[in-house]
Amino acid sequence: MEIFLAAGAFLYGSIFGSFLNVVIHRLPREESLVRPRSRCPRCSKPIAWYDNIPILSWLALGGRCRHCRKLISPRYPLVEAAMGSLAAGLHLRWGSLPFWVAAAALACGALLAVALIDWDTFIIPDELSLGLVVVGLLLSAISPYFETDGRWWLSALWSGRGALVGLAMGWGLAAAGEFVFKKEALGGGDVKLLAGVGAWTGMLGAFDCLMIGSFLGSIYGVWLLASGRAKRADPIPFGPFLACGAIFNFFRLLPLGWPLIP
Repeated sequence: MEIFLAAGAFLYGSIFGSFLNVVIHRLPREESLVRPRSRCPRCSKPIAWYDNIPILSWLALGGRCRHCRKLISPRYPLVEAAMGSLAAGLHLRWGSLPFWVAAAALACGALLAVALIDWDTFIIPDELSLGLVVVGLLLSAISPYFETDGRWWLSALWSGRGALVGLAMGWGLAAAGEFVFKKEALGGGDVKLLAGVGAWTGMLGAFDCLMIGSFLGSIYGVWLLASGRAKRADPIPFGPFLACGAIFNFFRLLPLGWPLIP
C-alpha cells in the first residue's frame, strides 16, 4: 500500500514540478505565471495538454518540440522528476503526518525553484524567499504538531524566532564577509532565504542549513578553482547550496512547531 501512496505522491509532485518549470522561467523575467499558457521555448507555439504531461511527454517526443522539432532542454523533465521524487520521499519519511508532507512538499518546491533561479541569474526573488517566511509563519500557527493548549500564537512565535535568527545569522555572515573580503560575500536574497528556512525549521534548522550550505558551496568553489573553471574573484551562487541544506532538514526534522525542536 505504501508503494502505491508513494507513487501517487510522485505523480502529484511531478505535476507540481511542471508548474515549477513555469516559475523558474517566468519569475525572474517578471512575467505572469498564469498567462500565456505554456509555449515552446524555441518557436513559441502553444504546447497542447497532451504534450505537457510531466516527464512522459518529453520522453515520447524525444526531447523535441512537436512543431519545430528543435531540442527542448532535459532540465524540464528533470525538475519534474526531482519534485516527484521529493514528494514521494517526504511521504515515505513522514507518511503518518499528511499535513507536514503537503506543507514540506510546498516548501521543497519553492527551494528547488530558488536553487535553479539563483543558479541561472544570481538572484533569489523576494516572492520565494519572503514567501517562505510568510507561509511558514501562517502554517506554524495552524500546525497540529505543536502542543499549545489552544494558544496558537506559541507556534507562530517559534516560527518567528527561527526567522529572526536565520535573518541575523545571514546578515552577520554577510557583514563579516564584506569586512574581510572588501566585497559582497552574501547577497540579500541569501539572507532572506535563511529567514525563510528559519520560519519553517526553527533556529537550529536555519543554523544547520547555513553549515551544510557553506560546506557544499566550499567544495564546489574549490573544485571550480582546481579545475580552472573559475577564478578566485568570480561569483558563485550560494542559494542552491542553502536550498540543499534546507531540503535535507525537511527529511531530518519535523518542523512547523514540533515541540521537540528548540
